[in-house]
Amino acid sequence: MATMARSFLQAISKDEAVAPPLRVVQIEGLAVLKIIKHCKEFAPTLVTGQLLGLDVGSVLEVTNCFPFPVRDDDEEIEADGANYQLEMMRCLREVNVDNNTVGWYQSTVLGSYQTVELIETFMNYQENIKRCVCIIYDPSKADLGVLALKALKLSDSFMELYRAGNFTGDKLREKNFSWMDIFEEIPIKVSNSALVSAFMTELETDAPVSQGDYDRLQSSTTPFLENNMEFLIKCMDDLSMEQQKFQYYYRNLSRQQAQQQAWLQKRRTENMARRSAGEEPLPEEDPSNPIFKPIPEPSRLESFLITNQVSNFCGQINGVAGQNFSRLYLTKALHEN
Repeated sequence: MATMARSFLQAISKDEAVAPPLRVVQIEGLAVLKIIKHCKEFAPTLVTGQLLGLDVGSVLEVTNCFPFPVRDDDEEIEADGANYQLEMMRCLREVNVDNNTVGWYQSTVLGSYQTVELIETFMNYQENIKRCVCIIYDPSKADLGVLALKALKLSDSFMELYRAGNFTGDKLREKNFSWMDIFEEIPIKVSNSALVSAFMTELETDAPVSQGDYDRLQSSTTPFLENNMEFLIKCMDDLSMEQQKFQYYYRNLSRQQAQQQAWLQKRRTENMARRSAGEEPLPEEDPSNPIFKPIPEPSRLESFLITNQVSNFCGQINGVAGQNFSRLYLTKALHEN
């Protein structure tokens, strides 16, 4: 009996120590509606809110959420925000609602969410919540009939690099790390209780198509494409500026190496003359010499984030253009019939 109890305790401790990887984010339909309502009411202003739920095995359940207030004054926002969160969670606990924080949600404009601020927020959450997610909602895609919800988390390899603060080229090549390895997208599953599902079935009309079906057939997406192109051009300019920083660094590095070689050649010639005169040679390295001071390499984090945004905008343009071609061919076939 003692052996069985010891084995059981060992199994429990092992399960607690090694948590299964996060496979899916299961979010209640009511929480989805709250997120959409909050983001659309304040669009194009970016808003955030808290996600509440449970972490059950490989599933992160989001059962509720509440918005953070939008303030115009920047003074004491952080302290007021923390007090607001604590008060809200206390009120939810009193009415027997899940009050465990599992992450946060935020709105975005055309998917431009890959920023240093998002990473810093993730790292702050990671200090207390090991498995947290950020749900991104893009209100601008709602006009195209798309529910643009995305659940993101930071990859383990990126968090290790970020804590070390080393984003040099050598370190990234050593870890085989690329710009696609920063974020991990977790599949989202929207769930409803049996009562809610039955109520939604009662609300369904007998019409063969709904307004959402008509919205998806709308072919006027010129503003969406134009905004994507503007954001893409801005990102390309930012990426070009980042490339110029690296070019400047490598020019300075080459110049420093040439100066070091000239100095060493001169020191070796001087040492040969000193040996001939029977004197002690001078050291071939002089740490006090500024040409031997290492030049810090610029961080590649910003360029990786910009590359992520470029890839996102290109994907959106490609997706919308492909859908438009499909709608045009469909409309053409309808007209011919």
